[in-house]
Amino acid sequence: MISICIPIYNFDVSQLIVELSSQCNQIDVPSEMILIDDCSSREFKKINESSCKNHTYIELDKNIGRAKIRNLFLDYANFDYLLLLDCDVTIISSDFLASYLNRIQQGVDSIVCGGIIYIDKKPERNKLLRWKNGVIRETQTVETRSVSPNKSFMTANFLIYKEVFKKVLFDERILGYGHEDTLFGFNLKKKGISVYHIDNPVLIGEIEENAKFLEKTNNGIINLINVLEYTGYDSEFIQDVTILNSYRKIKSMGLTNLVYFVFILFKPLLKKLLVNGYASLRLFDFYKLGTLIQGFKLR
Repeated sequence: MISICIPIYNFDVSQLIVELSSQCNQIDVPSEMILIDDCSSREFKKINESSCKNHTYIELDKNIGRAKIRNLFLDYANFDYLLLLDCDVTIISSDFLASYLNRIQQGVDSIVCGGIIYIDKKPERNKLLRWKNGVIRETQTVETRSVSPNKSFMTANFLIYKEVFKKVLFDERILGYGHEDTLFGFNLKKKGISVYHIDNPVLIGEIEENAKFLEKTNNGIINLINVLEYTGYDSEFIQDVTILNSYRKIKSMGLTNLVYFVFILFKPLLKKLLVNGYASLRLFDFYKLGTLIQGFKLR
């Protein structure tokens, strides 16, 4: 009934596999685990080898990215429902799989998102930006996520009916980090496929250092500009994505060049503050907006 699908990239998944295997043994339905390694380093392949060998395990010779690797699970999944999990999550509920199974048994939902949470303890300053953004922006209650269910879609922890997945794939033009989930949720919305949210979160325990997170944010902004082009500059997509909506507003007021000038002038200072752990989300939002404007100007 459930194919548990985990894309792996440079992460030790042994504990995740142990916990999921234990829960698979407790639920009275057919299940399987499929793991695809997206060309991790030899070090991590060696670490994961013994844990993965008892399951369907595929090692890719070339990194294909976050969008394409998720579509690839359709080639290997034997059951009607695919549960996709990021490799760096931690299962915190002993009835995690049972909760998804219960949702299936209540009636066929096309897509079910369980949500994510972050550790309560504030990390050291060099990891504060990622943690603060995650706690304030990404950790949301079921009620909050359900207000805009498709907009709240995230790839870290979701169940999808195979036949729906075949109809709405992740866009494989998206390479690297960022916004493959944004476009996927929007494409579902365009096709009238709703996302259902439940309270069944996983823990994001691996917090990146500020510099690494800022680098990934830059990549994500580039991807977002590409995604916007893929949608044909769809006004509904712009409305759904906060940063694009902000850009549209300042552009309509004729303030784009002013904001860009201020950003370029203070960019080195902004970057230094964020990397050093002065994790103001207002500063972070301005940094992202400036990076977006710069990206448009470089096109």
